[in-house]
Amino acid sequence: MTLTELKYIVAVARERHFGKAAEACFVSQPTLSVAIKKLEEELELKIFERNASEIAVTPLGEEIVRQAQTVLEQAAAIKEIAKRGKDPLAGPLRLGVIYTIGPYLLPNLVRQVIERTPQMPLMLQENFTTKLLEQLRLGEIDCAILAEPFPDTNLALAPLYDEPFLAAVPVNHPLAKADSITSEELKRETMLLLGTGHCFRDHVLEVCPEFARFSNDAEGIRKSFEGSSLETIKHMVAAGMGVTLVPRLSVPSSALDGSAPEDADFGDSSFVRYLPFQGDPPTRRVVLAWRRSFTRYEAIAELRNAIYACELPGVKRLS
Repeated sequence: MTLTELKYIVAVARERHFGKAAEACFVSQPTLSVAIKKLEEELELKIFERNASEIAVTPLGEEIVRQAQTVLEQAAAIKEIAKRGKDPLAGPLRLGVIYTIGPYLLPNLVRQVIERTPQMPLMLQENFTTKLLEQLRLGEIDCAILAEPFPDTNLALAPLYDEPFLAAVPVNHPLAKADSITSEELKRETMLLLGTGHCFRDHVLEVCPEFARFSNDAEGIRKSFEGSSLETIKHMVAAGMGVTLVPRLSVPSSALDGSAPEDADFGDSSFVRYLPFQGDPPTRRVVLAWRRSFTRYEAIAELRNAIYACELPGVKRLS
């Protein structure tokens, strides 16, 4: 039994396809298949059930794959310990970020990391919360910036900041003349939502739960529409198709100070008006998550410091 064979079975379990697993491991499919067959013969059991349409993991195979992942993590930890002896921050840090945070935090964060720890470049991955949690569990990324709540996966968590939401409305909408807005006023509007899978969609539905019933029935098509990204939805708001909620960091500064630069786009105050909520605004808590078994504690600490060094206008920083 070798670490390479364990790497192969973890890849096949993840991809459910021998060809894709071979590509992910940078080997030919025959090489991967022969190695897995050799391991199955050594263990005298089948790890995978093979048929023409799909690859399935056997019940015992599931246990073996989980143990293989643990072994691979421990082997990687040995290398990390050796690196830390030379430089605790040496080597890339694999960071995952959800779609509704990445475009607004990463430009500043990457600059901070380059300036503060150039020997620790960030390898970035944008994805949905559920996918990032799975990648953390499998050791495919080292840490992730997520928005609570999400399922308890026994991860280590560090709170970063609480971010308020603003309402985005077309500039020619009657609500655009107001200084603030309430969730009651939004009930009468056509709400634009992110598609299923985005945790920010759930945050919006918590503020405006009446729109949840429009997600799956035909009548709802007339009341709510979906977009693939916050920026796409802002374009839809600018076009007068409805209103939406956005996190504070996604709002360009020109949209809040009333300026309209020459290269104005659909995100600024020329087309969209951003309104705060009356009273306590709805917020989301943004956290940094990592496996408790992850050994590069200094890297996590430096990443947190880099995040705190970023410009985070309008949010409440947490220690």
